[in-house]
Amino acid sequence: MCGLAGIWDRKARIGQEELANLAQTMSRTLAHRGPDSCGVWVDVSAGVALGHQRLAVVDLAPTGHQPMVSASGRYVIAFNGEVYNFRELRRELELEGVGFRGHADTEVALAVFERWGVHGALERFVGMFAFALWDREERALYLARDRIGEKPLYYGWIGNLLVFGSELKSLRGAPGWRGDIDRAALARFLRYGYVPAPGTIYRDIGKLPPGTFLVLRAETGMPHPEPTHSWSARSVAESGQRSPRERDPGVAVEQLDGLLRDVIARQMIADVPLGAFLSGGIDSSTVAALMQAESTRSVRTFTIGFQEASFNEAATAKAVAAHLGTDHTELYLTPREAQAVIPELPDIYDEPFADSSQIPTVLVSRLARREVTVCLSGDGGDELFGGYNRHLHAARVGRVIEVLPRGPRKVLSDLLSRPSPQAWDGALGRLAHVVPSLSRPGSPGDRLHKLADAVSADSPQDLYARLVSHWAAADAVVIGLDARGPVMAEGDEWPESLDIAHDMMYADLTTYLPDDILVKLDRASMSASLEARTPYLDHRVVEFAWALPLALKIRHRQGKWLLRQVLNRYVPKALVERPKTGFAVPLADWLRGPLRGWAESLLGESRLAREGLLQPGPIRARWEEHLTGRRNWQAHLWDVLMFQAWLERESTHGGAALTASRATGGVVETSTPVAVNSSTH
Repeated sequence: MCGLAGIWDRKARIGQEELANLAQTMSRTLAHRGPDSCGVWVDVSAGVALGHQRLAVVDLAPTGHQPMVSASGRYVIAFNGEVYNFRELRRELELEGVGFRGHADTEVALAVFERWGVHGALERFVGMFAFALWDREERALYLARDRIGEKPLYYGWIGNLLVFGSELKSLRGAPGWRGDIDRAALARFLRYGYVPAPGTIYRDIGKLPPGTFLVLRAETGMPHPEPTHSWSARSVAESGQRSPRERDPGVAVEQLDGLLRDVIARQMIADVPLGAFLSGGIDSSTVAALMQAESTRSVRTFTIGFQEASFNEAATAKAVAAHLGTDHTELYLTPREAQAVIPELPDIYDEPFADSSQIPTVLVSRLARREVTVCLSGDGGDELFGGYNRHLHAARVGRVIEVLPRGPRKVLSDLLSRPSPQAWDGALGRLAHVVPSLSRPGSPGDRLHKLADAVSADSPQDLYARLVSHWAAADAVVIGLDARGPVMAEGDEWPESLDIAHDMMYADLTTYLPDDILVKLDRASMSASLEARTPYLDHRVVEFAWALPLALKIRHRQGKWLLRQVLNRYVPKALVERPKTGFAVPLADWLRGPLRGWAESLLGESRLAREGLLQPGPIRARWEEHLTGRRNWQAHLWDVLMFQAWLERESTHGGAALTASRATGGVVETSTPVAVNSSTH
């Protein structure tokens, strides 16, 4: 895994040394993504500079150094990620007489570009990646991102300069950086807990959407071209559901088992130590089981545990590891150790990000990095195989929406929401003593209020938005804005002819997964210089899952049915069958206890009013209600706290970042393209 950054001055007015210094300054902010070496490539006549930080995983020799120039000299690339099928592609090219200097997948990728072009390469690559590719012959710059969005790529215009990089912090090093907050993006952040693509928290800076590429040519008069799809999640969903695969459950289990074993075997290719995150849930346990089945020695597995029993999955993970025979490492954290990560989150995530499982994800990444450089993760299983509650309940809510006109649904919604969540909790608790089967963990009152909002939905899109929203009325929180923007990525449309459960899964695949789950995983792992790989998001697994009927995903009110059948081949059912808990922390209690002072300082009424971005009233009301214990507003409050912590970091370090962008140093002057190579640790 690596980090890339670059700049294109299309007027070619910046000199050689300044271009090199800019690229070096920008890429050095990403040293955590690639601590093994760094490099800069500059073509002053074109105004292009590419910077790269390398985490050596395949081909540890200097032949894997980047930015890398193709054999003919036509292409220059800064590449982040892995091409898992590079060995097959290399063999195919070698049969055509192509020679190679080293063993890196990046060198193979360049040869594929030369043989089949950029479009053909994107179709052939199996992997996770983001790259910047300069075509010296056509004087064109390509920015591209993998199909699902496992690897990030940010870009934007600052005057006549195009800047791009793996993380937003690299763009702050560009001259003229302003960093103006986009209030509409802030409103969307409060609604979802992340800033949806293609926007960012900054005006005029965007995320390249998953499965797209952007091409910018020196001679074109269009300064801001739109990204082009190289792979379409919508097409995959529609075609898969129009022509489902084999419906026989036994055949489907066999096919999925074989496919996942092939994918995992490819993703275990590395020239460095490798392991797996193991929570003890269905997704991570399946990955660990198949890794162990493909390995001749014990696979390393890693788990974070908490002292609070309701949040602790470490005991289950340990039992799964013992059954599989993995080399297991677990670390039980104290609240103090977990909370110590919180001040680092704004620097790790770069823009407001409020999925509180970011905390244990950072910590388990640091734990794993002590022993390995690559870790496989179970992320993506829920989105593909129906693992979230909204997938399970969507059909029932959808039937209510279909059967009842809007008027009666409004009455039902009012009836459900009239009692407070606490009143519902008390009533259902008393009823559970009489009818034990009605007993449910957690806060049923909050869930009933969520259901009350959901039955008011007018469409699948509206239903999804209501189910995943935190601050549903963010216009009442962000000053002067209406936050009810589109849920889907801009320019994307809802697929046709899907059942409502698949509608929910599609929305998760194209929004929540790339903008929350994969952001969380990428930034947390890379902050520890750890490469995280996600086998479920191999596009062949995605396409397989979308060609399955719903009955092979959700059965007997339980999700991930087919995936469970695969796991049952390797792990006894009793070890992993338990209620889904997620990778959570006891945030509600922390906010009332050890984090209270920190939170109060960020949520102060005078402070919020002085900053002029958020309305103090609704925030203070929820904060005070949370402190009394009458309601659990942890998600809403964490949204605001993560924005406030990020804003504090911006005000403290923004000027330093701008000053650093003007620094110079140590680049050889030449009138021809130059590769500036150095080492960093």
